[in-house]
Amino acid sequence: MNRSDSRPGGSWKPDPSHSLPLYRQIEVYISEKITAGEWTAGYRLPSQRTLAQTMGVNRSTLVTALENLAAAGMIEGRHGGGTYVCGSGWHALAHGALPNWEEAIEEGWYYPNLPEVQQINRAEFQQGIIRLGTGELAPELMPQEAFNDILLALSNRSRTLNYLEPQGSLELRQALSVYLQASGIQASPDSILIVSGSLQALHLISVGLLPRGSAVLLEKPSYLYSIHAFQSAGLKMSGIPMDAEGLHTLRLEDAVQNNVNRDSVSLLYTIPSFHNPTGSVMSDSRREELLATARNTGISILEDAAYSELWLDEPPPPSLKARDKEGRVLHMGTLSKAVSPGLRLGWLVGPEPVIRRLADIKMQTDYGTSALAQEAAALWFADRYHEQHMDRLRPELRKRRNSMLELLQRYFGDLAEWKVPAGGFYIWLRLTVSPLSIRELFHACLENHVLIHPGYLYDRLDAEHIRLSYAYASPDEMERGLHLLAQTVKKLMSS
Repeated sequence: MNRSDSRPGGSWKPDPSHSLPLYRQIEVYISEKITAGEWTAGYRLPSQRTLAQTMGVNRSTLVTALENLAAAGMIEGRHGGGTYVCGSGWHALAHGALPNWEEAIEEGWYYPNLPEVQQINRAEFQQGIIRLGTGELAPELMPQEAFNDILLALSNRSRTLNYLEPQGSLELRQALSVYLQASGIQASPDSILIVSGSLQALHLISVGLLPRGSAVLLEKPSYLYSIHAFQSAGLKMSGIPMDAEGLHTLRLEDAVQNNVNRDSVSLLYTIPSFHNPTGSVMSDSRREELLATARNTGISILEDAAYSELWLDEPPPPSLKARDKEGRVLHMGTLSKAVSPGLRLGWLVGPEPVIRRLADIKMQTDYGTSALAQEAAALWFADRYHEQHMDRLRPELRKRRNSMLELLQRYFGDLAEWKVPAGGFYIWLRLTVSPLSIRELFHACLENHVLIHPGYLYDRLDAEHIRLSYAYASPDEMERGLHLLAQTVKKLMSS
């Protein structure tokens, strides 16, 4: 039997052609997980429904296996629901006092992902899933040939396999300095830090610049609500509403002024260009207002520019950093969205003392981003692969966006409303029918092998929206997925 996936249920399935009955194969699989120490005492098994679904068996088959395991003293049902690995009996006696990993997990200070985020992260790698919400480029849109050329070029030149300096490859930072200058951002190599993607930059900022208990302001809804980089560092998050022009600056000023301890408001996080999840673009005048408000209130700004180059109709207004004359704005960029998430490479631009401080923390964390990835990225920018790639990518994304808009008109004309995004990956779909539970819709779609991103991941109180992405699903998958989504909405309405 294939034991290649250690996740609960994972991709493992019993083999119908095997001589052992299916329920016995499941018994062997689970018992091996327990005896190998992968599922330890106190570990809660996934629900019977989830296990049966991921293993591709009838629930009765699974129940038979679980009853036999319970009779053998390996698992037990508990009051209040749930099935757990036994902490007593033959297994505990054989191994003496067992470590309580479940307790250790609960006591760890870093917050776990939301349950739906964990489900999304697992489902994205299951075969047959139509990914309607995935925020990354489809493999066929990535520059495979260009990176083959780059890797070949690297193989023919002397390269380092050693650690690099704390701020990252000087060659890459010099190339980024030129690249940023083309968009109006003046940044010397000394003011740039290379990071292993935007998430690392958020983590470094949360532990290196912000005191515990301070407040981070952000748009509501926001991608930042779907992760716990700031909350796990003991920071509070406060959402600011948006209007047609972007983040509402008057509400921002009120939020700072009305804070009981005004000094505790340290930072505003914003995605001004092709916002995640709404796809909106902050207007030019609103960007000027935002910088003026930041000056008046004394707050700093973290600008996330992950999607700024992914314009489809016209370029967005100049970035906040391009307008920054005071060193108030930290500018965060990445190759994950426009090029490849697998490179795990991004950058942070800011005042030199800030960059040195964060570089020191990064050295304590991972001792530097992959030297090979940095060398490849340096060639990517220096040899003008980036401009060529963007010129090819934008028409493809525009075509996919227009296809999704046509399909939405066909299947959701009387079910939802949406705005046409001018760039990025996302359409923020608002369902106009009621009553309808978005949480039930998420799970019902997943049962039909369609993966959506419910709006409450980005705003806990949101009960109307779905984040759709036109960047990943193929045209055929897009049509089948949206058709199934519309059918599921109608089925839930009728029930």
